[in-house]
Amino acid sequence: MSALGELVAGIAHEINNPVNFILGNLGHASEYTQSFIDLLRLYQKYYPQPEEEIANKIDEIDIDYLICDFPEIISSMHKGTKRMTQMIHALRHFSRRDDTVAQPTDIHEGIDSTLLILQYRLKANPERPEIQVIKEYGTLPLVECFPGPLNQVFMNLFANGIDAIEESFVNSNFSVPEYQGKITVRTDINEQSSGVIIQIADNGIGMTEEVKQRLSEPMFTTKPVGKGTGLGLSISRQIIEEKHSGTIRFQSELEKGTEFWIEIPVVIN
Repeated sequence: MSALGELVAGIAHEINNPVNFILGNLGHASEYTQSFIDLLRLYQKYYPQPEEEIANKIDEIDIDYLICDFPEIISSMHKGTKRMTQMIHALRHFSRRDDTVAQPTDIHEGIDSTLLILQYRLKANPERPEIQVIKEYGTLPLVECFPGPLNQVFMNLFANGIDAIEESFVNSNFSVPEYQGKITVRTDINEQSSGVIIQIADNGIGMTEEVKQRLSEPMFTTKPVGKGTGLGLSISRQIIEEKHSGTIRFQSELEKGTEFWIEIPVVIN
């Protein structure tokens, strides 16, 4: 995980510079485009009858369409590049390598970065509609933690929730039009312990009693061969309990979903 985090952070850093260069120049390109369009409009106003060769070229390239469409292309490129910068920021935050010492961290930023990376799995596909994410964030202080490993826990729990929802769509009991896959994230402060609480719930297929009893076993997985290692929850428990002096527990009911409850202290003792 550490090596993978370093690789992701390195790639994100290398991509960041050229993307910022493109983003910065798109602003100038937009201004230049508008200047050329204004100039063309002036020519059309004061020289409404151009020479035959110019008139033929105007018809050939459909100048009115280009004038309307080219600014839209620049705008789309700007939006796409902004999206890339957001993803790069998310990757760099998710794969934080400075995890040798706990540091004050915005928990919500870590959750948001993880969800942004998983956006491709939340979108609608031919098998199911889009999975809705509901955020119910409380007011949290900065938390002394190891952000990289903690983000890995969020990634594992969100990915498992998405898997459970997708399994629901192939289960006959969920084959109803009104079923909407949902993942809910809640954060709050435990007034008694002064710890930070993070709840991640899905309305997916849920677990049987047998699965719940074995969930903490390393190498145990209900997923098909090649899709799951059975290490995700075991590693997550280790990160929360051993690295952050916290607790992680869950409750689940078959066909009603699963909820994980994480609590970590604001300051690690």
